[in-house]
This record gives sequence, C-alpha cells and structure tokens, in this order.
Amino acid sequence: MSAPVNERRGTTGPVIEARGLGLTFQTADGPVHALKGVDLTINAGDFISFIGPSGCGKTTFLRIAADLETPTDGTITVNGLPPAAAREARAYGYVFQAAGLFPWRTIGRNIALPLEIMGYPEADRAARVRRVLDLVELAGFEKKFPWQLSGGMQQRASIARALAFDADILLMDEPFGALDEIVRDRLNEELLKLWDRTGKTIAFVTHSIPEAVYLSTRIVVMSPRPGRVTDVIESPLPRERPLHIRESRAFLDIAARVRDGLRAGTSDV
Repeated sequence: MSAPVNERRGTTGPVIEARGLGLTFQTADGPVHALKGVDLTINAGDFISFIGPSGCGKTTFLRIAADLETPTDGTITVNGLPPAAAREARAYGYVFQAAGLFPWRTIGRNIALPLEIMGYPEADRAARVRRVLDLVELAGFEKKFPWQLSGGMQQRASIARALAFDADILLMDEPFGALDEIVRDRLNEELLKLWDRTGKTIAFVTHSIPEAVYLSTRIVVMSPRPGRVTDVIESPLPRERPLHIRESRAFLDIAARVRDGLRAGTSDV
C-alpha cells in the first residue's frame, strides 16, 4: 500500500536532473537540433513550467524524461535512475495534449487501463479509480463514456488516469491548450489544489505566460531551436493562489520577466 500523500511531502532533493542534455534528430533534410546543453534540476514538490516558442524542445525534454526519446548528448536521471529504469519503476504519470480516452471504455475503465496492464488486483484497481476520481472532482462519472463528458472533464479524467498508480512525478504536456479560457482557468485552479493535496512534483509544458506564472514555483524559459534554457525564474507567489492574484504587481512583474526572457532568447538566435 502506498504511503498517504501527506506523508510524502517531507521528501526533498532532486527528482529530475539533466546535465548537458541534447537531442539531435537525423532527417532526410539534415540534422534537426531539438535540445542543446540543457542543465536543469527539478526538486521534489516543485511545480515547474516550461515555456518557449513552438519547436523549442519543451515537449522533447518531457519525452526524454519519460523514456519516449533518447538523448544524443548529456545525461538525465529520474529519481536517480536512467529514464528506462524510472519507467519500469513507475516513477511518473504522463498527461498528453489530448485526453486520449478510448471511446468504447467507460471513464472508470479508461482510468483503470494502466492498472490492468500493470497487473493490479481488481479490488485495488477499483479503490484507486474511486480515489483519483474524487481527487479530480469526477466522482459519480465512472460509468459515463468519454463522449458524454465535456472537454475539460475528459482532460480531468486523463489526469486521473496518470494519478491512478500514485507516481510521485506528473509530466504534463500542454494539457489545457485546446480548451477555452473559462474552462482553462477552472482547471488551473483545480490543478493547483490537486498539487497542494498530493505533494507531487509536476513538470508542465505551456505556451501561455499567465498560465506558467499562475501555476509554477519555477518557470523555465527556453529559446527557439536548438532548445536551450535561457532563464529559470523563481516565483515569490504564495502557495495558495486565487485567480485574482493575476492582477497583483508581483504576478505582473514575473510575467514581464518571462516575456523579456522569451524576447531575449529569440534575439540570440
């Protein structure tokens, strides 16, 4: 049985470490340098947002950490392990841009799918599904099908699926990018509450400056290809963040620094 989430909050230290990380894709038109010389440490309990122009390597960094891509330079570890070993140890959950729910499976059975693949007993699967549905405020929807839910609810179900096996790290690849602003704001609030309740470490990709500033303890600003880290901004905002904090001077100052970092990164290319 996993430890209650509150007991894990005392965990400290690095969970993802990259040193000189690079990835070059070989294509018919020549090499494409997706990442170059990335040094980054993500500590336990961090909420890290990656922001930068399209093609700057934000998603590539997450995919390398998840063992979906293999770097051509440098090193990366997840919980002190190579990505392949971390994947086998179920160190992380991954939330993609699209919810990716199977239309022929109910919400409950979609969430249970990775647990089925991993061989969890039926009773354990049912208990975990109930727990994560409650965490993402979808209790009572386990027998619904994806087409019966709104886009925002489907994405919450996708987050629940990533949480089901209780990994301490959550990798999120622009999960709210296709949603309208009203739904996105609500899911941002819910994600912060979820992060506060569970104490998980979150690495989050976004193209939105307000979203990055609102959610994060640190914001990683990246340059156009080849993707490099041009700034890492520590947030002074309190852990509890109502939406109206986006009107505060501190919030606007961080947003301005992110915007300046994005401009500087573009001018350096």
